[in-house]
Amino acid sequence: MSSADNYPEGMVTRAESAASTRRALLDAAGALLDKGGPDAVTLREVGANAGVSRSAPYRHFADKESLLTEIATEAWSAVGDELEALTSDVDSAPERTLRRALLLLVTIGRSRPHLHRLMFATPTADPAAGVRAAERAQGFFLDLVSRVVGAGPARQCAALLLTSVHGITGLEMSGHLSPAKWATTPEELLDLQIGLLPRPS
Repeated sequence: MSSADNYPEGMVTRAESAASTRRALLDAAGALLDKGGPDAVTLREVGANAGVSRSAPYRHFADKESLLTEIATEAWSAVGDELEALTSDVDSAPERTLRRALLLLVTIGRSRPHLHRLMFATPTADPAAGVRAAERAQGFFLDLVSRVVGAGPARQCAALLLTSVHGITGLEMSGHLSPAKWATTPEELLDLQIGLLPRPS
């Protein structure tokens, strides 16, 4: 018999309640991050926005940096999930699938710029889980790149693509990559970059 079996039907277990509170805190923190960046995220404000007691955030996160690190980790996990799904797509051309993978980071930068910066910042809290999530995403990305260029140059080409998409996204986020100024878009630049990749002979 599991511990959950000890609770009447419809009653939330203590573990479920804790998980629900943690989820509410992370969602509230993410909303604050989107609105005002890391400076807007405080444990007190997160608790107030999550509708829990003032002490609740401190029972789930050691400090603000631990909370921000968890947000970044979840973001990398979500990217990994999407990349994993792309690796399962065998019907699309490898170049098209790779383009979709690169656009994931562009989309995060467009819709959640503070989160994008947080994902690429060096965490001051324990980064172990975040590193594992990012490495998982990297593994799927390398798989997608190798389908275009082959196994040999995959890592070098993947690094080139990531630095390119990071720069493209950063320039767009800061307003320095306007079509009026450069007569191009991030999507067109990604297509150009993919087109310049070497192909297996």
